[in-house]
Amino acid sequence: MTTDLAPLELGPSDIRGRVAELHGIRAAAENGPSAKATEAQHAKGKLTARERIELLVDPGSFNEVEQFRRHRATGFGLEEKKPYTDGVVTGWGTVDGRTVFVYAHDFRIFGGALGEAHATKIHKIMDMAISAGAPLVSLNDGAGARIQEGVSALAGYGGIFQRNTRASGVIPQISVMLGPCAGGAAYSPALTDFVFMVRETSQMFITGPDVVKAVTGEEITQNGLGGADVHAETSGVAHFAYDDEQTCIAEVRYLLSLLPQNNRENPPYGATADPADRRCEALLDLVPVDGSRPYDMGKVLEELVDDGEYLEVHERWARNIICALARLDGQAVGIVANQPQVLAGVLDIEASEKAARFVQMCDAFNIPIVTLLDVPGFLPGVDQEHGGIIRHGAKLLYAYCNATVPRISLILRKAYGGAYIVMDSQSIGADLTFAWPTNEIAVMGAEGAANVIFRRQIADAEDPEAMRARMVKEYKSELMHPYYAAERGLVDDVIDPADTRQALIRSLAMLRTKHAELPSRKHGNPPQ
Repeated sequence: MTTDLAPLELGPSDIRGRVAELHGIRAAAENGPSAKATEAQHAKGKLTARERIELLVDPGSFNEVEQFRRHRATGFGLEEKKPYTDGVVTGWGTVDGRTVFVYAHDFRIFGGALGEAHATKIHKIMDMAISAGAPLVSLNDGAGARIQEGVSALAGYGGIFQRNTRASGVIPQISVMLGPCAGGAAYSPALTDFVFMVRETSQMFITGPDVVKAVTGEEITQNGLGGADVHAETSGVAHFAYDDEQTCIAEVRYLLSLLPQNNRENPPYGATADPADRRCEALLDLVPVDGSRPYDMGKVLEELVDDGEYLEVHERWARNIICALARLDGQAVGIVANQPQVLAGVLDIEASEKAARFVQMCDAFNIPIVTLLDVPGFLPGVDQEHGGIIRHGAKLLYAYCNATVPRISLILRKAYGGAYIVMDSQSIGADLTFAWPTNEIAVMGAEGAANVIFRRQIADAEDPEAMRARMVKEYKSELMHPYYAAERGLVDDVIDPADTRQALIRSLAMLRTKHAELPSRKHGNPPQ
């Protein structure tokens, strides 16, 4: 049965006939243009729009909106082809019993391209999501603007962008890329909170390979230009990348379980059998006392959080910092942690941007922030300075200073220089600061500090190396011992590493009723 139906001249005269007619039209809309089109979609390794929605929402919970909508455009043969849905399925359902709004492009109809009616349906479901205060998930598989409809299609994108911006920080917005996304269409996902991609079948770029070749002479494939791995590892556009649609959509459901419905609610509680007072003895062996020795901060997170489970955001981009969502005693938390295994855990341009956006997201959606520090400073270098490390580092500083959710920082080992201040130190508003007995808080490392402070004494000594070693030891004993910051009130407590989970959970419980307000203003002017 085709969806390209001509208007019915005369319907049945009785109610049963009318109901049968309704079911026939609905079946046509739900089946799509043809079995051949569905086969072609499956042959590409892609599901249909409705199959994707079935994976996303709880069984039987989807309620479709404007299923019978058709375009009114003429010219270029459009008047002969007017399928129901106009290439996008919109509606709401539940995920783990909580309402979620969704729209899904149907690539079988006009290649999922956006026309005026198509855009109007999306505008409506976005408005409904904002009004209802529930997350919005877009399942993207479209060829961009419908060229036959001209500027009307472009205006449709403008309406989507405007609503993305209005919903920002109000409801969670998740973009799932399941096919091509080119040109201006790529800006809507970039405005949302999270972007998921599927390898081989999804791409995002402003100008495609043909245009790139025509303008620059460079030859590149679609995946090489804007595939999932490129955006997950190089550009940072994608937060998550998976091998298949089923896994991808399952992870979207998991992410939703960690997020609140809107900015007026707290994230849902997740029951756990992991004891709140569990000691983490393994931490004593995981983290070396020697600050120059690397270790995997991910292993530390596994020891601390409920059941060792966490969802890392931007896992493969800016890997010198970890941003993750997890639970502590059932309460959702955002974790920002230096990763000593990569670039010694330094802050650079990309790490600063990654962490800043994550902190802003947590603050917008009432997710407490736990920061784990082991940072030797900002990455030095001409490229970093010329690339604007000052400006980008300030983004992270601004995000922390602006955050009003509960904030707890923990210093495991090194915390040097400006990076210590930026990583949610007490001086910029952390509610509580803990440290392990291995902590070293200082302007810089002892060796560098000794070379600056005692330069003359070292140069004049008969044995400069012996003098340098002596001065380094003296500096450490005077200014870098574990209790120096605690003695001055910059650390609230020095704790046994094995008690870290218990200390964090008790502190979060105390801070659960925290209330803080920012000065009245239209909005801030964060560094760009």
